[in-house]
Amino acid sequence: MQLYIGNKNYSSWSMRAWLVMTHFGIEFTERPLRLDWAEGSEFKSTLLALAPTGRVPLLIDDGFAVWDSLAITEYLAEAFPAKQLWPAERRRRARARSLCAEMHSGFPALRSRCPMNIEASLPEVGTRLVAGWPDVTAELRRIDAMWSEALAASSGPFLFGAFGIVDAYYAPICVRAQTYQLPLGITAQAYAARILALPAMHEWSTAARAEHDFVEEDEPYRQRP
Repeated sequence: MQLYIGNKNYSSWSMRAWLVMTHFGIEFTERPLRLDWAEGSEFKSTLLALAPTGRVPLLIDDGFAVWDSLAITEYLAEAFPAKQLWPAERRRRARARSLCAEMHSGFPALRSRCPMNIEASLPEVGTRLVAGWPDVTAELRRIDAMWSEALAASSGPFLFGAFGIVDAYYAPICVRAQTYQLPLGITAQAYAARILALPAMHEWSTAARAEHDFVEEDEPYRQRP
């Protein structure tokens, strides 16, 4: 298997698929591409030659392309059933899928106003956003309630007991909470800390900080040395 990903510092969707494969020991070759949405860029031309979306993550399995992080993780769950990427019980599995779908299609304020940026520390930005943007605060309240409810019902340290796809889906929110020092309750903070302490998460974050690269349109205030 080959997994095409973008910059580890920014690409939250890439992180989700990569984290699942790495944590569960699914062998793959990493194919990193520098994020560049311009038509004709190496990023776009490479991906469009493999799949119609031109986006990451993209999984290639023996020449077969699977795009979109949710489709990729579902594909992996079917390919490796013994690894139990989803909860075993039907209703818990359905609830975990519901939480993933909510992340996949929701939380637009957090995604747009707090882009993932692992190497940065921006608490002052987080303070301004929480004070000035009610949509950000509302989404944080929903995440706090969601995590707290799932953790209270689980028998383990993660949302449905053992680490699974749903935890990988919320890992970028844990990163954002750290970067922007976003307010979360004690239970949610402890959960985010456990996600950030995972060996696979540590590996991704270390590589992200070693990139020493940035995308100008995301961080126009920075200058290259």
